[in-house]
Amino acid sequence: MTLRMNRRTALKTGAASLAVAAIARPAFAEAEIKLKMSNYLPPMHGFTKDFMAPFGAELTERTGGKVEVEVLDATTAFGKIDRQADQVRAGVVDIALGLNGIPRDRFVASSIMEMPFLVKSAGSGSKAMWELYKEGAFGDEYDNFHLLGLMVHNGGLIHTTDKPVRTLEDLAGLRLRTPSPAVSAMLESLGASPVGMPPSAIYENLQKGSLDGAITTWDLVGAIRANELLKYHTDANAYAAGFHIVMNKKTYASLPDDVREVLDDMTGDALVAKMGDWWNAWDARGREDAIARGNEIIAVDEETRAAWKASLEPMTNSFLDGLKDQGVADPHAIYARAQELIAQFDAA
Repeated sequence: MTLRMNRRTALKTGAASLAVAAIARPAFAEAEIKLKMSNYLPPMHGFTKDFMAPFGAELTERTGGKVEVEVLDATTAFGKIDRQADQVRAGVVDIALGLNGIPRDRFVASSIMEMPFLVKSAGSGSKAMWELYKEGAFGDEYDNFHLLGLMVHNGGLIHTTDKPVRTLEDLAGLRLRTPSPAVSAMLESLGASPVGMPPSAIYENLQKGSLDGAITTWDLVGAIRANELLKYHTDANAYAAGFHIVMNKKTYASLPDDVREVLDDMTGDALVAKMGDWWNAWDARGREDAIARGNEIIAVDEETRAAWKASLEPMTNSFLDGLKDQGVADPHAIYARAQELIAQFDAA
């Protein structure tokens, strides 16, 4: 009798648990549309945790469960940094967030946003970049995709292991990881040696002494634990890297009208408007980590930054001239317009 009662109780308890679980789950049938969305950073990075996972959940919610989004990051076969846009174009994934500069020479006109000492804030820089796209400044660079958004990060820093950088002359002789061709040109003009490498290789090369530092963001040095090896951080808003969020054109065209309407409402201006707050939060973690370790932060005031930018004008003009050979019709005009837009959004 006791055994029977226990079984009966267990069955009732199990049925009750299933009922509670069913109530807790969203009352959506199996999704009609399944989208793959990839990026090249780990699952706990903001790209995945703050952008893609909530984005997918919102799209599912707002489409009444019609759409399900599978988020793929660097821990998957779809997380290679140099393949994000190619995977979208080939239809291997439906949406991806990629770095404009890897592989290089693909989004050439867009690289103007990466000129030294141009961008300070991810918020105003991203809005300026998106406005340039809407104005047609980037030509046909994104014609192979349905573009969901563009962004830049907050102005990056000069991080070094042993030698503090207090003047531009202090860069001479240093081997520094470079994020873009524009920053490489700046470093070469100042007597430094730019070394191109993906973010995943920075820590090891700092540890081995192959690098004296890196030109990058607070976010990245925190994410890869590089503050363990770095001692000095020159906060000059030295550059910004560009990113793209692209979607396969056939996938977008195949969506039902109501789903496409929701997606349109979530992307473009609405998505770009979130970039500033995201980068501020991501950068804060890296900066706080450096402070906790006792590293020195070298602040560069606006007057000094403006002087550094002015001293680099010959390099800037030479770099922009070189973009003409890569098919950019009027790079100087794009650069001038970028400066106007950034000033406008900075002042807003």
